[in-house]
Amino acid sequence: MANDDSAALAAVGPRLRALRHQRGTTLAQLAELTGISVSTLSRLESGSRRPTLELLLPLARAYQVPLDELVDAPATGDPRVHPKPIVQHGVTFLPLTRRPGGVQAFKQILPPNTPTGEHTQQTHEGYEWIYVLSGRLRLLLGEHDLTLTPGEVAEFDTRVPHRVYNPGPGTTEVLNLFGPQGERLHVRARPAASDRG
Repeated sequence: MANDDSAALAAVGPRLRALRHQRGTTLAQLAELTGISVSTLSRLESGSRRPTLELLLPLARAYQVPLDELVDAPATGDPRVHPKPIVQHGVTFLPLTRRPGGVQAFKQILPPNTPTGEHTQQTHEGYEWIYVLSGRLRLLLGEHDLTLTPGEVAEFDTRVPHRVYNPGPGTTEVLNLFGPQGERLHVRARPAASDRG
């Protein structure tokens, strides 16, 4: 997500300034140590200069920290997903998968009468699976008008005109799996013969 990248880059400057203050180092001392000019270091810390790998590598060496720490990168090899909420039209999306492409998983939190904005049915490429955790979810799908309650599931081709929203009165929470290229889910209800030993 472009907004996540921009936010991560914007946070680099304050992180660099905090590291320098923790170490009790002046800009002049850091410039001498890294070979980066004082003015460039100052612009990096203020956010007026975009951080590049060529600038961050010598700073990571000078501070003796991993490069990941300067840019707050997620830990590699850590299987946990640390969702960063995205809010669109009043609905909060918590991404539950990290890899780009393929089926994406989200938890959606819909306050009453959301999403706001356009109330017409939309179409787009993909295939969607929705599981209602709590509350009520109204699904308009072609000529169908359905209200889903906790424990109910719907799956559909998103090329069919559709719209989902929370009719209220309370908050609705939904698990959503979406395949942008129309990938369908394959659910196994019981182990295959080879899995039974």
